[in-house]
Amino acid sequence: MPEASKKIEALKESGTVAISDRARQMQQEGIDVINLGGGDPDFATPRHIVDAAFRAVEQGQTHYVASKGVPQMRQAVAAKFLKDNGVRYDPDTEILVTSSGKAALYMTIEAMLDAGDEMLVLEPAWVSYRPLIELVGARPVGVSLEPGAGFAITRDVLEASVSPRTKAILVNSPNNPTGRVLNVEEAEALRSFAIEHDLWVLSDEIYEKICYDGRRHISLASLPDMRERTVTVNGMSKSHAMTGWRLGYLGAPAALYSQILKVQQHVLTCAASFVQFAGTAALEGPQECVRDMAAQYDARRRKIAAMLNEIPGVRCPEPEGAFYFFPEVDYRGMDSYQIARFLIEEAHVAVTPGEVFGKTARKNIRLSFATSMENLVNAVERMRKAIIGTTVLK
Repeated sequence: MPEASKKIEALKESGTVAISDRARQMQQEGIDVINLGGGDPDFATPRHIVDAAFRAVEQGQTHYVASKGVPQMRQAVAAKFLKDNGVRYDPDTEILVTSSGKAALYMTIEAMLDAGDEMLVLEPAWVSYRPLIELVGARPVGVSLEPGAGFAITRDVLEASVSPRTKAILVNSPNNPTGRVLNVEEAEALRSFAIEHDLWVLSDEIYEKICYDGRRHISLASLPDMRERTVTVNGMSKSHAMTGWRLGYLGAPAALYSQILKVQQHVLTCAASFVQFAGTAALEGPQECVRDMAAQYDARRRKIAAMLNEIPGVRCPEPEGAFYFFPEVDYRGMDSYQIARFLIEEAHVAVTPGEVFGKTARKNIRLSFATSMENLVNAVERMRKAIIGTTVLK
């Protein structure tokens, strides 16, 4: 019998999907598990977006459309980039609508890298970045950011990872899992580094609308001399609670855009037609829903961070953006995998071990607060009882 691809066999499964699968298995066995392992907003997609999709279906928008996306959405994306990020893109030659932000990332990496090229990944980082790079035959190189330094990005730490084979760098702000938001000094360090080493920059800005305490999101493509070397990936999954719609977009300089478009033509053809009309409504319609969701995340962030910090051995800075806590847990010498197993088996709370995001996060766990305040309070109370040695659940 033929063998499967060795490249795919060597690929690790998603650490976040694995913990969610274990939680679902326990729930099917009748165990009351609170799952804080995923990243799916608990809010319903706003009604005006849903209505736009239904109208599009009723009007017959159920067929192939242009591979780059319907004109209405490309124009809406271009307007969004200009208004929110200060970056001007041509909707016909520099905007691509994709079936998810993840697809946009993969197709961009395909267009940027050849086999053997290296792409720097600032870690801790979302679990799919490394596999996406490996899938194209390139090599991900982790740039390890230290918890003790607040996961700060400096020119020195960037320079320590670059090599003659480095061709690109991948940046995510607001960051999953740390909740860090790029500040001006870090953005300038990345800008000067990319220019000096002549690198492509892939900027994942999917959590852009979820920043706290008045922080301002910085889009790297808006910085001097960065537009022509930067691809910006975004979408409405997190901001508009549209994870299941599988819709994203990117802005790219025209020369690279034409190469990314070829990948889309062969891999996807196009994003779902009627879903693009929902995406257009999301971008052009009322944005109070986005602000309301962000405000509720903020309330959860403040209350639950305080509760986590009351647990012995837990240190949890308030995240600056996104909707994840990334606390350090000092408990019986356990590493993050052991802590995650302990919490799901003893407290029936599913969290993600920090080490799936990067090797420096040996004591960290990731907890999503994209769930109700009631669930979060209950989960933290279970964790507290388990950690201080009180019998929780049997």
